[in-house]
Amino acid sequence: MASAAEQMAANLSWGALGKATDLRQRIFFTIGLLMVYRLGTYIPVPGIDGAALQQFMDKAGAGIGGILSVFTGGAIKRMGIFALGIMPYISASIIIQLLASMLPSLEQLKKEGEQGRKKLNQYTRYLTVALALFQGYGIAVSIQAGGLAHEPGAYFIASCVITLVGGTMFLMWLGEQITARGIGNGVSLIIFVGIVAEIPTALANFFSQGRSGAISTPVIIGVLVMVVVVIAAVVFMERALRKIHIQYPRRQVGMKVYDGGSSHLPIKVNPAGVIPAIFASSLLLLPTTISTFSGAQTGPIMSTILAYFGPGQPLYLLFFVGMIVFFAYFYTQNVAFKTDEVAENLKNQNGFIPGIRPGAKTQEYLDYVVNRVLVVGAAYLAAVCLLPEILRTQFAVPFYFGGTSVLIVVSVTMDTINQIQSHLLAHQYEGLIEKSQLRGKKRTGPRPPARR
Repeated sequence: MASAAEQMAANLSWGALGKATDLRQRIFFTIGLLMVYRLGTYIPVPGIDGAALQQFMDKAGAGIGGILSVFTGGAIKRMGIFALGIMPYISASIIIQLLASMLPSLEQLKKEGEQGRKKLNQYTRYLTVALALFQGYGIAVSIQAGGLAHEPGAYFIASCVITLVGGTMFLMWLGEQITARGIGNGVSLIIFVGIVAEIPTALANFFSQGRSGAISTPVIIGVLVMVVVVIAAVVFMERALRKIHIQYPRRQVGMKVYDGGSSHLPIKVNPAGVIPAIFASSLLLLPTTISTFSGAQTGPIMSTILAYFGPGQPLYLLFFVGMIVFFAYFYTQNVAFKTDEVAENLKNQNGFIPGIRPGAKTQEYLDYVVNRVLVVGAAYLAAVCLLPEILRTQFAVPFYFGGTSVLIVVSVTMDTINQIQSHLLAHQYEGLIEKSQLRGKKRTGPRPPARR
């Protein structure tokens, strides 16, 4: 039997959006900030030879058009002020979350409520600056080594690093504003807009190759069908759950005895979401960036790394899969679904799994279930992320977007729809409360004198 909240959510219509003034303002605010982000991708970093950069990008477009271009919304191809994108902030957030699950001092901050959360956010910002400085310096040195700077030297490197770091910090602020005053998930929406903005160009290039005869019609149809199948598989797997039955015993309140209830504990097949794919991709960004801009002046160490770990190479694919599987397990066990905390909460609520003792036995059972469910989740993540790489490198199929991009687009779309529905549901609840208060005031008003 569905609850009243579930029935109300099922009956929500988008026509209610016209009455939800607060939600409309949040949507317009979010769209405005995302437009600011897109404009910033076209503002170039000072001191770069635009003509030389354009020629260079035309030659290296296939290599730079993968992870770097997708995650930065094309800013890396134009060397805009947002060329670093929001990836340093995402990497810093993941690192702080992982450290908070391992270091007692940071774990204690998580338990301190709002004050602890503010301190962790501050640590995340500091780490974001450090990572952005490191990546910005690598890009500045690579640009200078590639002969793309008007006046090479320390002044160019300093100005380039400051501009790139400032752009990343501004994006971080935009994401926080969207989360607080928009429709939520600001950082995810920034990445989502960057990916979606590149889709028209990619589709135009893809179909132009079909018109010129470079790609046959069956290949075009096959790629389009594959995209639809992959999106459907991602939606199915992201909504897939393993439900564990939870039983609550009878309880006595005063002289009344209430029957025990039952519920279920939902465990997602992929509890970590897109975090493993994003973090694995972000670890591969810096070598690709440096090698792309330094060109023929790449050092022997970088040349060796690219020879074995370049995009499409077997070791690259193995490293990518290994990092995805590792972070799928590590992030789930330490952040997304901590079995010890779940078992303790069930014990405190007098809930238990039928046939399993509360406490340590429940934790062992949850570990058993989660580890086996993650086999399917990690394999699904690895397959979605590897499929485009294999098509591009082994079969020469021009699939422009990686599996990480598909995961992000689908996940953020589903999450944004849920956010909008939750705002509409809250607005409907507020309307019902206001009506009930008005009716209550009418009933409790002074009664007219009785007639004799």
